[in-house]
Amino acid sequence: MRRRDLLIGGAALLTARPALAADTPLRFAAREAFIYTLPMVEIANVRSRMIGAGHKAGQFQPQPSLATPESRGVTSPNNDTIYAQAFIDLTHGPASLTVPALGRRYASLALMDMVSDNFAVLGTRTTGQDGGTFPLVGPADHARVDAIRSPTPWVWAVSRVLVDGPADLEPAGAVQAGFAIRAAEAGTPAPGADRKGPWADYLKAANGLLLENPPPSTDRAVLKRMAPLGLGTVGFDPLRFAAADAAEIAAGFDEALVLIKGQHSDVHVEGGWVYSAADVGNFFQDYLSRARIALGGLAALPAAEAVYMRARNPDGGAGFDGEGFWRLSFAKDATPPVDAFWSLTMYEATPEGQFFLTANPINRYAIGDRTPGLTRNADGSLDIWISRTDPGGDRSPNWLPAPAKGPFSLTLRAYLPRPEMVSHAYVPPPVVKV
Repeated sequence: MRRRDLLIGGAALLTARPALAADTPLRFAAREAFIYTLPMVEIANVRSRMIGAGHKAGQFQPQPSLATPESRGVTSPNNDTIYAQAFIDLTHGPASLTVPALGRRYASLALMDMVSDNFAVLGTRTTGQDGGTFPLVGPADHARVDAIRSPTPWVWAVSRVLVDGPADLEPAGAVQAGFAIRAAEAGTPAPGADRKGPWADYLKAANGLLLENPPPSTDRAVLKRMAPLGLGTVGFDPLRFAAADAAEIAAGFDEALVLIKGQHSDVHVEGGWVYSAADVGNFFQDYLSRARIALGGLAALPAAEAVYMRARNPDGGAGFDGEGFWRLSFAKDATPPVDAFWSLTMYEATPEGQFFLTANPINRYAIGDRTPGLTRNADGSLDIWISRTDPGGDRSPNWLPAPAKGPFSLTLRAYLPRPEMVSHAYVPPPVVKV
């Protein structure tokens, strides 16, 4: 099948919702296209920043320290692992990935295609602690039977290495340095775009990314709905649209952002926690969930590797604000069941729906099973205190600081979750107002 045929074939909707009464074909196409391409554009922005800063494709860019409030390259970073990331171009041939021996430490290397699906995760859970070398090939390459095949020519690789306190940072960094790539020299990557910028710039970038990373046949239906825009052609020119058409496209983009930021029908709420959709990290044709995670949690892992839960405000809201104290209490021997680690991370929430670590007087951004100095109650239970100011007394050692002002969000992570965590047979206790 020719690339152009692939991009304009099919005949179904992006999502299960019907078109709005006031929709025009162009507005609906723009709405669908924005949702479909947002993950590609966001990943391309990360790639452009890396390469623009002088980091070559095919080489890991290590983050040698844990994330801080200044770490704003990717939304919702954790404060438990050090990261390294690389972009790999498989257009001119296969690559080889090296995972070092991990000892007893948790580590992973997530391989994502350009729409943010994790097509492979190497490391503790899958390939074990001994490390090894793994062949990586593009979507059209001939390869040996055990090769890892990427659905797109470009790959985003992200390693995570667990750090067990400040004294462990140097040993963790030594493991991080053992991840390596051998690949052919990369070509010139397609640029990203500002999702809040001019619609014509966004469409031009989306078109280039679709040509660089052709969609699979399983996306033919949504590509048909996007067809009025003419995306997927070498000569695509967004300036060909008349003023009235441009207004429809801009309106479609605005509606798409409302949908992405709106109420999530694809998540599960239980016991005071909002669980991500079951397909997080491997979305396939769940384009709306994929776009939502691209905006609020880009590079999320699949549930087998990590479960993410966002706490609900006791009043039922999706986030927290206002003054006061909140508490998360785990009964004795009832912390999240995991084979790696768990943590509760504090984020300040931005108007754009993104989440970043927040500055605080004790430089504590998360509390978990490796946090030193936590105190337990006489019955063995564990209370975590959440507030904008130090709760004082015997509560201080267990304080997770909230932003000095403004809305915030709490995310509970469980790495290598046990089956009861994945199936929701175990549900954490709710965060309560005190």
